[in-house]
Amino acid sequence: MSAVPRSDKPVGRFRRMIDRLSSSQEDLEREELREETDTAGMTRIGDCSDREVVTVTGTLRTVTLRPRAGVPALEAELFDGSASLDLVWLGRRSIVGVEPGRRLIASGRITLIHGRRVLFNPHYELRPLGRE
Repeated sequence: MSAVPRSDKPVGRFRRMIDRLSSSQEDLEREELREETDTAGMTRIGDCSDREVVTVTGTLRTVTLRPRAGVPALEAELFDGSASLDLVWLGRRSIVGVEPGRRLIASGRITLIHGRRVLFNPHYELRPLGRE
């Protein structure tokens, strides 16, 4: 056995094929989302800190209507492979195109609430369908 950790070895085509075959579908999707975030030049959600203005991208896992203080609020969980982020649109019951499985880019100021990252009323851009 080599003393060099596996992650430091050059990765060949055969090694990548073996890794893909032995990985779960969830792991493959997570890695694909991380690569997409890096190539787009966006901030990884896992690297975001409180009160930081960020632009992030990922896939919507869930979309729910959850009133806050008597005001309708559309909440969506965005996942980019590193962590998840809650997107909250206050005063909205629905937004056309914002649905589970949809990819989007969101920007705004991160807030930490009970240990979870939240973007209130983010600017967003829906990614084209077809690659999903």
